[in-house]
Amino acid sequence: MSNPTFERIESDLIGNDIVLYMKGTKDMPMCGFSGAVVMILTKLGVEFKDINILEDEELRQGIKEYTNWPTIPQLYVKKEFIGGCDIVKEMFLSGELIQLLSKYNINFKAQ
Repeated sequence: MSNPTFERIESDLIGNDIVLYMKGTKDMPMCGFSGAVVMILTKLGVEFKDINILEDEELRQGIKEYTNWPTIPQLYVKKEFIGGCDIVKEMFLSGELIQLLSKYNINFKAQ
């Protein structure tokens, strides 16, 4: 049986190199964790699609089921689930996030 929410998620992931499922938008994050990930991505100068899960309860639950990850935000790079705020922050500080972007040939600002 097909799942329309999963199909929507897959469509978003296929259509964009970087997708951030978050509370609020990149211009107006509605939680500190989402804001922290937006700040990191903005600092790196990467383009990303922000998807506000607060606007759609089905999507809010669906994204958690899709990844089997209980929290928001959730970052994806080239369809690969990267993680939430703590993981993204750790990867940014260690340089792993830049390595990942390089691996996928995604342009970013040198730090």
